[in-house]
Amino acid sequence: MQTSTQRVPAETDDPQLLREVGLGSATALNMIDMIGVGPFITIPLILGAMGGPQAMLGWILGAIFAMCDGLVWAELGAAMPSAGGSYYYLKEIYGPRRLGRLISFLFIWQLSFTAPLSIASGAVGLAGYATYIWPWLDHTYVARTWALNIPALGSLQLGWSASRATFLAIAVVATTVLLLYRRIGSIGWMSKLLLGGVLGTMGWVIFAGLTHFDSSRAFRFPSGAFTPSSSFFLGLGAAMLIATYDYWGYYNVAFLGAEIKEPERTIPRALLLSIFLVGCLYVVMNVSILGVMPWQEITQHAESGNRLYVVSAFMQRIYGAWAAHLVTGLVMWTAFASVFSLMLGYSRVPYAAAVDGNYFAPFARVHAEYHFPYVSLVALGTVAMLFCFLSLADLIAALVVIRILLQFLIQAIGVIVLRIRRPDLPRPFRMWLYPLPALVASVGFVFVVINRTNSMKQIRYAVVILITGIIIYLLRAWRANEWPFGHRAAEDVAANG
Repeated sequence: MQTSTQRVPAETDDPQLLREVGLGSATALNMIDMIGVGPFITIPLILGAMGGPQAMLGWILGAIFAMCDGLVWAELGAAMPSAGGSYYYLKEIYGPRRLGRLISFLFIWQLSFTAPLSIASGAVGLAGYATYIWPWLDHTYVARTWALNIPALGSLQLGWSASRATFLAIAVVATTVLLLYRRIGSIGWMSKLLLGGVLGTMGWVIFAGLTHFDSSRAFRFPSGAFTPSSSFFLGLGAAMLIATYDYWGYYNVAFLGAEIKEPERTIPRALLLSIFLVGCLYVVMNVSILGVMPWQEITQHAESGNRLYVVSAFMQRIYGAWAAHLVTGLVMWTAFASVFSLMLGYSRVPYAAAVDGNYFAPFARVHAEYHFPYVSLVALGTVAMLFCFLSLADLIAALVVIRILLQFLIQAIGVIVLRIRRPDLPRPFRMWLYPLPALVASVGFVFVVINRTNSMKQIRYAVVILITGIIIYLLRAWRANEWPFGHRAAEDVAANG
């Protein structure tokens, strides 16, 4: 039994992983994970959701909720700096020998879907931008919609298609796996190089917008833009869902906890610094674009199916075709950087659960020479390749809703539970204004999930994943005589008093 004064082990949990990632590399990985292709493709989607530049509320509120949730991750990450991040947090919060074992398994189970969804969204976004330079990539071979009626839940629908761009997205994922198939110490310089391209792209867009800025165009709100009606809040919910996707990635450093130098200091600093910097970049970049292109024109891009090309069209208007092609290439660089960072961080999570005996054993294998979880890396890459056949809109919505319901809400509430259950646990970083940030984050997550048109579509996905995960866990626990079955369960209950 672990007493309340003991600290969760950091080094001994992961003896085969090496602490070689410093603050600079950790912040860089977080930032390229957060930025990715998201802000370049979601501007028209957010504007369309709210019908005007008042959609900036979505990005501003998204930044506030990201900072609140970032404080949750910062406290937990500094206290438990292990590979796997949320896996260890949830297990310790809800009891490693009781409910926490089930909840941590369910976290890994949903991550087996949502991590590849996130990786695939970056690859699909990259391929979509590539069609601006190579229009022949836009040729679609087949498009289908799969539907299944589930009793008590309704219809579960999934659309998929195969185009030339789809196979480019698959190639992007495969290339990323090959680049990550190496020792982590040699990856730090890659993250900084990729971040340089990301910041250069955003910097150019911001400079171009600010030097051609028209405030009357940027802040031309439609009548009744801020009237608190049902349509306003439905639009705000849809805008915040997209903004949530754009900001996510600030927690990537927590998944690499066992490979971070001085994790008690580095993890909170990398988390909060990356959220602040990216939030400022997003707001300035989006306002600068609105100051050049009327919001009505931007939303027309979304309606006509050309939403991926908004930044390209923006640069073409200012500098001409050469700039449009150059910025398109830079956005593709940014998208690739995001796929790189996502796959690196997520590959450590199934590994951590498998080492703990709470996931499928092959995921625990570590490369004998390069010391990284190669089975986990290849498995996530393979599933991400399959998800490249889904549409970008479906990828984003499913990713956000499933992860909120099966991870973020439980963790935000859990940081309060852990304070109550284990008040003496060493906490090198304590949440500011506790417990307000955790409560604000929870309210924001619930609003995003519920307050949208056709919100039940993604909720059904989450329920199906939850039910199948519980069934698989119970079967594994029954075979191993673990909680809540068998003699081990009884011993665990006794050990926990």
